[in-house]
Amino acid sequence: MKFENANVLITGGASGIGKIMGRMALEKGAKRFIIWDINLAGIEATRKELSKYGRVKGYVVDVSNPEIVEKAYEKTVEDCGCVDILINCAGIITSNKTFDKQTVDEITRTMNINTLAPMFVTRAMLPDMIRHNYGHICNIASAGGMLSNPKMSVYAASKWGAIGWSDSVRIELQNAKSNVHVTTVAPYYINTGMFDGVKSPIIPVLKPEYVAKRIIKAIERNASFRGIPFGFHFIRFWQFLLPTRIFDWIFGEVFGIYHAMDAFTGRKTAEAKAQKAS
Repeated sequence: MKFENANVLITGGASGIGKIMGRMALEKGAKRFIIWDINLAGIEATRKELSKYGRVKGYVVDVSNPEIVEKAYEKTVEDCGCVDILINCAGIITSNKTFDKQTVDEITRTMNINTLAPMFVTRAMLPDMIRHNYGHICNIASAGGMLSNPKMSVYAASKWGAIGWSDSVRIELQNAKSNVHVTTVAPYYINTGMFDGVKSPIIPVLKPEYVAKRIIKAIERNASFRGIPFGFHFIRFWQFLLPTRIFDWIFGEVFGIYHAMDAFTGRKTAEAKAQKAS
């Protein structure tokens, strides 16, 4: 999929890797970077910052509300034309509490934004892509959607759901011989502020520019799945091969993944309530 002359819409595009990918898309000649985000101040700041690279248009959208999504898409098409590349990047994590201490609000907000919102956004845009037989949908999930992890059970559940849905849609389009493609991305922790406090002694926390670049390349190559780092492609293989007790010991204790969230703080400002990149 080429970014040149494409309308690229990124949810959660006012900050984090969403913002970085928007800049990269413009650098590759995208017709327009369209931001859907809940943070108006962030949208305006990003629009001003990135306008030197090309055209940037922003909309305040609660992507977890299907009615708002439908209306926002109608307005977007009216203003900008149809979307060629959709990147579902908005996501949240609320805390590092164990599941018994999670509130109903935390559970529903996490599932609504991380799992249902990409479905609502894609559902609004996919019919036009299918009709034009052209387009690309990239869903940013998480390595947490492949590897169980304590103190982030609801987040992990939301990303497991996103991965299963995203890859199922890919197969549906493939079976229909459509020229609309789907890429599912599962990155490890990214240093965007969303996971402040996370400790990962063996596997390094990823740099945002690196992750954004890998995602852009995956879209250009119409990749079906991209784990970041590449070794995460083999998680399910090791889960199949190793007894659970041994797998838990290696990944949980040796690699320290099961303790990564122990000192998690997340964003400490009001920005934490906005939809951010996973």
